[in-house]
Amino acid sequence: MLLTLRYFFLVNSALAGLLIILVGGMIPSATLMINNKFSFEIIEIPISYQVPALLLTGLLCGPKAGTIAAIAYLTIGLFYLPVFQGGGSIGYIATPGFGYLASFVPAVWITGQIVQLRSKNSIYNLFRASISGLTIIHMVGIINILIGTLTSRWNYSLIELLYIYSISNLPFQILLCIPIILLAKSLRK
Repeated sequence: MLLTLRYFFLVNSALAGLLIILVGGMIPSATLMINNKFSFEIIEIPISYQVPALLLTGLLCGPKAGTIAAIAYLTIGLFYLPVFQGGGSIGYIATPGFGYLASFVPAVWITGQIVQLRSKNSIYNLFRASISGLTIIHMVGIINILIGTLTSRWNYSLIELLYIYSISNLPFQILLCIPIILLAKSLRK
């Protein structure tokens, strides 16, 4: 009976995590800025909430359910629906961005592990877990780009690919960690 309840909660958490990642990938990110007329203006940020949604999944659902959600997300994107930021299908494996997607599994695991091991619900602990997950995403993505560049898989230079996939996105992803951390803090009470 206890094992059945654990399995039930794990599956429910994984489904919730999958929905968070799917919806996050569909939401374009934006921020409020004050313009020169001292009124608020919405500025679009050139990324989606895909990565912050994955990090939120790790923060809220934990390592096991988060990993199941990330694997389900990758499976849906590779074989069924174009849910990735740049589309989807099995051909996505051959793109420079696939390393970043493949890193979703270890990133959500580490994010969930850090939060689970450090049972404190502090902003610092949530920030540390999020930054750790984001670091893994970029490290695995950069390794994929390095291997692809060394084997001449793409028509872009290493610097161009690093700029397109990491350097231009990382500051915005760090910025988007702030609302994700605050949301996780309020939901983890």
